[in-house]
Amino acid sequence: MTTKAGTTLAAGPSDPSPPAVRLLRRRGVEFTLTVVAVLLSVSGYCAVGLAKNGTVPPGATDYGAGLGVLALLTHLVVRLRAPYADPLLLPIAVLLNGLGLVLIHRLDLETPADQAAPAQLNWSTLGMALFIMVVVLLRDHRVLARYAYVSVVAALVLLALPILFPPVNGARIWVRIAGFSLQPGEFAKVLLALFFAGYLAANRNALAYAGRQIWRFKRLQLPTGRVLGPIVTIWLLSVGVLVLERDLGTSLLFFGLFVIMLYVATGRTGWIAVGLLLACVGAVAVGWLEPHVHSRVEDWLNPFASIEAGQGPGQLAQSLFSFAAGGLLGTGLGLGHSVLIGFAAKSDFILATAGEELGLAGLAAIFLLYALLVERGFRTGLALRDPFGRLLATGLASIIALQVFVIAGGVTGLIPLTGMPMPFLAQGGSSVVTNWIIVALLIRMSDSARRQADTGPVPPSTSTGPEVRSA
Repeated sequence: MTTKAGTTLAAGPSDPSPPAVRLLRRRGVEFTLTVVAVLLSVSGYCAVGLAKNGTVPPGATDYGAGLGVLALLTHLVVRLRAPYADPLLLPIAVLLNGLGLVLIHRLDLETPADQAAPAQLNWSTLGMALFIMVVVLLRDHRVLARYAYVSVVAALVLLALPILFPPVNGARIWVRIAGFSLQPGEFAKVLLALFFAGYLAANRNALAYAGRQIWRFKRLQLPTGRVLGPIVTIWLLSVGVLVLERDLGTSLLFFGLFVIMLYVATGRTGWIAVGLLLACVGAVAVGWLEPHVHSRVEDWLNPFASIEAGQGPGQLAQSLFSFAAGGLLGTGLGLGHSVLIGFAAKSDFILATAGEELGLAGLAAIFLLYALLVERGFRTGLALRDPFGRLLATGLASIIALQVFVIAGGVTGLIPLTGMPMPFLAQGGSSVVTNWIIVALLIRMSDSARRQADTGPVPPSTSTGPEVRSA
């Protein structure tokens, strides 16, 4: 310290040290936002009943109590087991899941013989239960790096499994046994993200190293085949299986995930250019050679062709009509006609119902929720200090971002339809369970990242084991 005379004295043992900056845990913020998410979902449920029947639906209390208990349990688990986690991840997931249940229930009223909301609620309950299991049992995300190669084997098995079953609507993506259906590709995408993160974290330096020069372009250089070969082989196998299943939407998602994680691991922008080039070449080739995909491209190029031919509007045309009818503020929950889309109104085209009945304003709010969820995932990846965690968090957030873009682009006519479920909103048990697992992993990693910022890095003695070694 300094005296009035300007003499500097050494700090004594009794002098107080500067106060440490403590990171707020913000569990109260999370609780408040979760309650708001539940109330908004219940309000939407009541609005549907008032619009259709003029009264509050009798199941509103049960729906609100069920969703509220599930949300409260997940919050308590996060508060106790991941107190430093990002406070926005859980409320966003609860709100999107609750809104999805409302939209599916609203469409159920138009199709009494095909009720999907009760099953979706059961799947949501299972997803939240798995969320709790992941947060409780997974104490350190780095332990997942040990199972990188196990996860890729399991992912390939899951991807190949639907080939043994008959196609549904032109695609082999379902496993149906005794009335029970499952979409294995939804789980495979998380396993592949885990493998890519483990492998790239162990080989990031070798992948960034300039290897062979591509023709005469000095700045376009690939790593050695010994390093790049295994991951390209795994990717080609997974995409090959998906092409055989005619599930080009998931194939596009895996390709985008592959390119994004390569770029994040190496920092080389050339991967983006190469990825876009390969995506264009593959899309053109498959669009011409595969009849199922070719028909979707034709529908995308001229969505009103069936109307001009006197056959009535197709699914994409009905979807565009729904968005147009919604206008700025929408027709109101329960007052739209998106059920005219047909069999995929509750799954692939659920966004059309949101656009018609909530309008452009509601649709923009939904997209902002997705954007915020992805941004929080990317922020978690930037805050983590271990390469595996950074890549895994970035990969999981990219899965949600790519899926939203592919689906929204398809139903609005921006790109050809791909047939994928909108995260949390659309009907699909496999999808909602997988999305809850993704949120659980992001919460666990965000807890680690924010804990390190508050208390310092984890000591080396607490490491969860060796990372994946390079090939």
